[in-house]
Amino acid sequence: MLSSLPEKFRSHGLKADVRTLLLLRKAMQKGLIKTLGDIYNVLKGIVVKEPADIGPFTKAYYEYFLYIPIKPGQTLEDAILRSETFAKWRTQFLDEADRDLTDQELVNTFLDQVHLTSYDIKEVISGKEIWDKDNPDQADSDPLDDDTEPAERVLDKMADYSDLSLEELLERMEKVREQQRTRHQGGSHWIGTGGISPYGHGGAAKNGIRVGGQGGGRMARKVMGDKNYFPIDRDTLLNDDNVDAALASIKGVIEESAIEKLDIPQTIKSGLKRGGLFIPELSSEKNEELKVIVLIDNGGYSMAPYVRSVQNLFRKMKTRFAHDLEVYYFHNTIYDRVYTDERRSKSITVDRLLMHDKSYRVFFIGDAAMAPYELNSVSIHSLKAIAHKFKKSVWLNPEPLKYWPHTYTIQVMKQLVPMFPLTPAGIERAVRAMNSKSVEG
Repeated sequence: MLSSLPEKFRSHGLKADVRTLLLLRKAMQKGLIKTLGDIYNVLKGIVVKEPADIGPFTKAYYEYFLYIPIKPGQTLEDAILRSETFAKWRTQFLDEADRDLTDQELVNTFLDQVHLTSYDIKEVISGKEIWDKDNPDQADSDPLDDDTEPAERVLDKMADYSDLSLEELLERMEKVREQQRTRHQGGSHWIGTGGISPYGHGGAAKNGIRVGGQGGGRMARKVMGDKNYFPIDRDTLLNDDNVDAALASIKGVIEESAIEKLDIPQTIKSGLKRGGLFIPELSSEKNEELKVIVLIDNGGYSMAPYVRSVQNLFRKMKTRFAHDLEVYYFHNTIYDRVYTDERRSKSITVDRLLMHDKSYRVFFIGDAAMAPYELNSVSIHSLKAIAHKFKKSVWLNPEPLKYWPHTYTIQVMKQLVPMFPLTPAGIERAVRAMNSKSVEG
């Protein structure tokens, strides 16, 4: 078993030998490996010695354990889509999902499930005991304040609901849904996220019911996309109902700028708990210099429905993620200045805006619809200068995609600044494009 694994790693230029297998088997004996994600994490700690090793290691892992070869120049997503492993998984998953998903969403869900790890799960508790003590008629008296975020809960235990029938779970969930008035995070009662409740998503509940969101490791016995539970459409234009979904997408600005570093104290502490099995622990060090500029078109009636939602989105971003957020306003396009207040009575010049450090990430928000003459030499020069100075710039457009090809000024703007829909899914794509660009030069 696994005897050919070191050879696979060596074929990708990595150092591996019989000691690699011995450490892996020792981790298995210690009960540290229960999922494919655990294998990935443990082997990564053993084999990867420097950042340059991560790419070859990932290729070797996918080839060996999932039979997904990644050819030179091929993206991981493309390799997955072309693989027999994914085709088999896709057939089974779509039978359970009860909703249509794009190829990208399917690949993301597949990756979530592949990389599920029980690494941090220290204890498995009885879901039946939680169930027996729970009151299905409990009133919803603990709403989340829209302006605050609950403290992050570390999932160090999992609830197992295998002793309950699916019919029992569905009946109880319906009673809870009748009482539920707000979103919830953590805990063991409500339909929410990040807890051990038998219904919700993003938590640790074996054989529960996943409602909305993406799964993690086939722990749920039923998947529900019913809008009565999570009325969030990631392709719907930004509004008060989906602003938190958009916030989760824009969070990638921070997550993908994080740098992984060896956490020596945690490595020693965890190694001692494992009886002397020391596996390098990595921690993400977020870029403390993260800075964001938001440029909002608030001058026309077509933008009026979106300005408040945009302000709410970036206000929440500043509270939770960004260390430096500056918001400016313009009307239709940017000429020689932008405005510091919503009424556009106070301004700074574009030249002054360009004095900001080039590491700023810039979000233009506007429908880019205007009279063609407004895109004059001054406007085009200013937009080019901003996009040139701030390499990580994107344009988020609330205009429905189907109208883009028929609007001349949108076509021009798209050539100047990469443009994406002002939806949670569009913001996620914009953030990925932004993070792929270098600020050097």
